[in-house]
Amino acid sequence: MSSSPSDATAPDPRPYDALLLLSFGGPEGPDDVMPFLRNVTRGRGIPDERLAEVAQHYLRLGGVSPINEQCRRLLAAIRADFAAHGLDLPVYWGNRNWTPYLTDTLRQMAEDGVERAIVFVTSAYASYSGCRQYREDLAAAQAAVGERAPRCDKLRHYFNHPGFVEPMIDNTVAALRALPEDLRAGARLAFTTHSIPISWAETSGPEGGAYVAQHLEVARLVATGVQERTGVAHPWELVYQSRSGPPSQPWLEPDICDHLDALRSAGAAAVVIVPIGFVSDHLEVRYDLDTEALDHAAKLGLAATRAATVGVDPRFVAMIRELVLERAVAERGQPVARRAVGRLGPSHDVCPLDCCPNPWGHRPAAKA
Repeated sequence: MSSSPSDATAPDPRPYDALLLLSFGGPEGPDDVMPFLRNVTRGRGIPDERLAEVAQHYLRLGGVSPINEQCRRLLAAIRADFAAHGLDLPVYWGNRNWTPYLTDTLRQMAEDGVERAIVFVTSAYASYSGCRQYREDLAAAQAAVGERAPRCDKLRHYFNHPGFVEPMIDNTVAALRALPEDLRAGARLAFTTHSIPISWAETSGPEGGAYVAQHLEVARLVATGVQERTGVAHPWELVYQSRSGPPSQPWLEPDICDHLDALRSAGAAAVVIVPIGFVSDHLEVRYDLDTEALDHAAKLGLAATRAATVGVDPRFVAMIRELVLERAVAERGQPVARRAVGRLGPSHDVCPLDCCPNPWGHRPAAKA
């Protein structure tokens, strides 16, 4: 009989003695914007002129990325959930690209005596930028801290965990209800995620193609859940946003605004934009969707709403606790139930060596 992370017995996180919330990071004020963008693009030869264009997106929001405040809210929610369920595990927060920097957080963890941490990354899918790059940054931070740095194991991908999928179903239903009543039944669903180079998408996951396949599965699951709740089968598509590469490099398409054009040309009257590629309403959601995409839909005369991301939904926060205990049981060598919905099943705990390769060359990566 397998153990379950939700058993009534006192939760046991061994061998882990801390949880690390690892995120992307973002500027906290106008003076931070350009230094932050240089951190994000370091080593890629992107000129300041191009970064200055991107900086305007942040400056329109006061130079403050929403992501850090959302991480603070998630951090507080995780701590409250752990305390409510008797899980005695300190929770730390570190970012790849802005304060609190990952290296500083690992140094503090080492000073606090943490030896082995489990890592929750605010990216649900397999790709270089969404998985391996975080693991590379973990390895670099561990090397900078030295021999006292805690070992860090990254939690599995959670795109198809019910704690992620079920809130997205509810959020999509709520967004549909925000449309004029006479347009709801005919509304299209546009599931959005961050565009990445096609070459990265083709090499994502152990066998390639995982980035697109995982998003298509989540879109299918959410659309099916919406149909079960509303009785209406809404046509849907997976589309992309926030492209940042040169025009000469092929990226995943169609772009959300191009898709809105196509919907209007085909006679669609309403659309719900569902950002399944993101776990919180950070810049790519607040600007690229709430500003650019919704403004574009309005110019087209296309009724549009945007579904909320999971944020700090209690089911999402409980999922983090469940995944921590699931991995702890597995690391202790015991069988464990691993929840996932849909056709793809639960993801691997440890990434294969050739999974989601670095497009710029090899860098050491922490164990998944």
